[in-house]
Amino acid sequence: MKINMRPNILLTGTPGVGKTTLGKELAQRTGLTYVNIGDLAQEGQLYDGYDEEYQCPILDEDKVVDELEDQMGEGGVIVDYHGCDLFPERWFHIVFVLRTDSSQLYTRLEGRNYTGKKLQDNVQCEIFQTIYEEAMEAYKHEIVHQLPSNTPEDMEQNLDQIVQWTEQWIKDNN
Repeated sequence: MKINMRPNILLTGTPGVGKTTLGKELAQRTGLTYVNIGDLAQEGQLYDGYDEEYQCPILDEDKVVDELEDQMGEGGVIVDYHGCDLFPERWFHIVFVLRTDSSQLYTRLEGRNYTGKKLQDNVQCEIFQTIYEEAMEAYKHEIVHQLPSNTPEDMEQNLDQIVQWTEQWIKDNN
């Protein structure tokens, strides 16, 4: 009996760019499994302390990788996280870095009650393309793609593009 292979997709980008909204909708449209690393860490208490400056728990990256290893090996997973270099390169067939205009990102993060250094550092991270550069260093360049994520139209276009890519990948690999 032939097992249908399905791709693993990484959605990454600065907090507030729309990864979670895109990931959940993408899972609905493709039947892939959506995994939000923040939720996974919270459910499994996959932490290694607390960062007082940013007022958030510190992720235990080794525990996260161990937790996901089997599931990623099976394929068909959409991973949503604001970092990307902690994951093994072999896990992903494609990486999408969502990008948002910095002034719009600032407003979104303020809406999440980000303030001070946390707000400024995240906006600077977007301005300096930190996550994109991280992705380019961690994965083969040909699998890393930037997508604009400023408007509902961008979101719809991104969904259509990724659904189309997923369908083609499944055809090509089964």
